[in-house]
Amino acid sequence: MEKKNSYTFVLNKEQQEALKILLRMGNYRPKQVPHTVIAVEAQDCVVNLYKSGKCLVQGKGAEDFVLFFLEPNVLQTATVGYEETLNPDLVAPHMGIDESGKGDFFGPLVACAVYVDPDIAHAMQELGVKDCKQLSDKAVFFIGTKTRQLLGPKRFAMVSIGPEAYNRLYMKIRNVNSLLAWAHARCIENLLETVPDCPRAVADQFGAKQVIERALMKKGRSIKLEQRHKAESDIAVAAASVLAREAFLRGLGRLGETYGIQAHKGASEQVKASAIELVKKAGPEVLLKTCKCHFKTADQVLAACGSSRAALGPEGQAVSRSKEKIP
Repeated sequence: MEKKNSYTFVLNKEQQEALKILLRMGNYRPKQVPHTVIAVEAQDCVVNLYKSGKCLVQGKGAEDFVLFFLEPNVLQTATVGYEETLNPDLVAPHMGIDESGKGDFFGPLVACAVYVDPDIAHAMQELGVKDCKQLSDKAVFFIGTKTRQLLGPKRFAMVSIGPEAYNRLYMKIRNVNSLLAWAHARCIENLLETVPDCPRAVADQFGAKQVIERALMKKGRSIKLEQRHKAESDIAVAAASVLAREAFLRGLGRLGETYGIQAHKGASEQVKASAIELVKKAGPEVLLKTCKCHFKTADQVLAACGSSRAALGPEGQAVSRSKEKIP
């Protein structure tokens, strides 16, 4: 099984003092890191103790440092390597849901649900499945392909909302989290068609749990829904994040090929430049076919082209609410 290269612990006062003693006595090279009490470079890893009490261990030697130094001398408990014993729900049968494209101006919004049981979970760990934010695009494509082969067609479900459909839905719903809840609910419902006995679903905490529960239809209302912060630590959610990201990137690539532009990720200045090039080539209405038009980026692009949102027609008039924090 691939070793983890990042660990975070919240230490009490006694543990913080024990860690400071350990790091000052050992053969470690001090580092200057903002907001830390002490920071050092150890063998193949760095250890930062922040003023908040958070201890961060990162690097290819992080697991060894935690196993042989942090756990016996500071934490005084053994958890690494015993995660499944301490929390059997990690690999018990369940599904995880995640999405990609929510903060990207170009391309679709993709939601995905993935079912795991102990055998599938262990196989995914061997493949190196992890939160897609920790993977390069190349790794997303490689691990995504292997994960789909492992799962087969019946143990994952995906909902991809292309820009045209997305803009119509947003005009109706007027809230990204509500739209996302609808997509998550459809993934849950679709996966339950092929894995009807799945007992629970795990998703990231992006809004009130009731929003997803209300979006579920009759079949999905029997499942136990769990929302948690940093849900990507769950192997099923991590796998869903990889498959959703893979599908988003493929959709972005097809969009670029169709319109002859470089459809970049995110909502950066580079993205705006590509969108301006596209509007000058095909007219303002092309944004409805390629972009999430409620982003303020759309107004900036249109203004740069001497146009305005009025050129987008009825389906392009909805604008993000400030609390949604959309670029």
